[in-house]
Amino acid sequence: MSAIQILFWFLSALALISALMVLISKNPVHSVLWLVLVFFAISGHYILMNAQFLAIVNLIVYAGAIMVLFLFVIMLMNLDKSSDPQKNWWMKLAGVISGGCLLLEMATLVRQASEMKEKVVMMKEGSIGLIGNLGKLLFSDYVVPFEISSVLFLSAMVGAVVIGKKN
Repeated sequence: MSAIQILFWFLSALALISALMVLISKNPVHSVLWLVLVFFAISGHYILMNAQFLAIVNLIVYAGAIMVLFLFVIMLMNLDKSSDPQKNWWMKLAGVISGGCLLLEMATLVRQASEMKEKVVMMKEGSIGLIGNLGKLLFSDYVVPFEISSVLFLSAMVGAVVIGKKN
């Protein structure tokens, strides 16, 4: 096995274990931290597929901004177990049934994947996912739509500040 394949399997195992820990963790803050680790593993997969831009955007947007937002929401919520209503037995049954359906679907996908020819996407020669090529394309062919979207985002930011500002 090559070093890239070892890295691929390590990142895959890390993503799966971290995703399971998101579900298993009792503390919601710990779940958010495990989810950040999932995003780091997914960004590693993007880098292996020669998509550096997606890896950086995944880290900045999801692991950075969205997870900080999740942490603020979790801290603002009152997560006291005594105020948590008890779930009915039919809600628990619905959860078990939907989890079983998900397990059957995953088992079917694993069986189909083992029957197919092994195709592992690894870093290849080429420049499709490189940031330099994306920048050249954005600032040459798509400069006007890019600038229009930046003005739109700026006006949305100003609007959010105006709406959020209290007199």
